[in-house]
Amino acid sequence: MQWAVIFNETNVVGFILLFFRFAALFLATPIFSHKSIPMNVKSAMAFFFTIVFYNSMPPLSITIDVPTIVIAILSELLLGLSVGIVLQLAYNVITFAGGQISYMMGFSMASAIDPQSGISMPIISQFLSLMSLMILFALDLHHWLLLFIDKSLKTVPLGGFILAPNMFHYIIHAASHMFLVGFMIAFPITALSWLTDVIFGMLMKTMPQFNLLVIGFPIKIMVGFTVLIATFTATMLIVKGQMLEAFNALEMLF
Repeated sequence: MQWAVIFNETNVVGFILLFFRFAALFLATPIFSHKSIPMNVKSAMAFFFTIVFYNSMPPLSITIDVPTIVIAILSELLLGLSVGIVLQLAYNVITFAGGQISYMMGFSMASAIDPQSGISMPIISQFLSLMSLMILFALDLHHWLLLFIDKSLKTVPLGGFILAPNMFHYIIHAASHMFLVGFMIAFPITALSWLTDVIFGMLMKTMPQFNLLVIGFPIKIMVGFTVLIATFTATMLIVKGQMLEAFNALEMLF
């Protein structure tokens, strides 16, 4: 009799919807969506946290039938995708800036597979992405996401998430803001690279024997790394600010 109460259809459907809420977040958000984490590990994590948060689950408010359950599952996936897009737009600021920096330093052809996204990107972008990932761990982003789930259970019923209209405006604004902040991060190196190009052009006019390929590119790389090291702290603070702003924007989902 006790097992029949525990495994009734309302509790089972609620457990499934809660599992999909965790699974969608782990598939879309930074840190948890890391490609080096196997899919079975992500599934096991989602199952484990579903068990942990099961007692915090509010009573199910949907009817128990197949079409309603399918719509509720899609609603949970939409919630995870919305959170993932907001956080990824803030996180991708640094990878976009790294691409600009790599281009100005002449490293645009030097690329490697990024373990975070699983795609090929310039090595400067990959380096800055890994450093930003360490910043996210230092900010306890993984704990924030769990607290976000706990808060969402109190404000967004399982299967009842509806995307707010102002969320579309925020995503468009965040996408344009990503390019603006990325250019701002890369601007010191971009400006100095342009300045060195002007100086090299003047030297080649006055000294035709000046070999740009032998002397110019190593100097540009040295200048780029010097500025990158000098502005590294400010860059990480910008990334931190972008992630904090993105987390504050998640309140629009409630």
